[in-house]
Amino acid sequence: MMDFGYGYMGGFGSIFMLLFWGLVIWGIISVARIGFGGGHGCGHNHSDSTPAKSPLDILKERYAKGEIDKKEFEERKKDLQ
Repeated sequence: MMDFGYGYMGGFGSIFMLLFWGLVIWGIISVARIGFGGGHGCGHNHSDSTPAKSPLDILKERYAKGEIDKKEFEERKKDLQ
């Protein structure tokens, strides 16, 4: 029989070969992104983010910066507690 150059599986062989190499390339890209992204596929590391500050911490910072005076600080601190 003549196979017209398609080999054992006919035209499906080339489709499977493209699928195989596509998966190999996708796997290499995924591993590289995880390696450079700190374990996340999105490319940035979530562990670098600062923890959320409590309202009292924010109030203390505002008082330290001089944004509010002592009277306002004490009133708002009382409201928070």
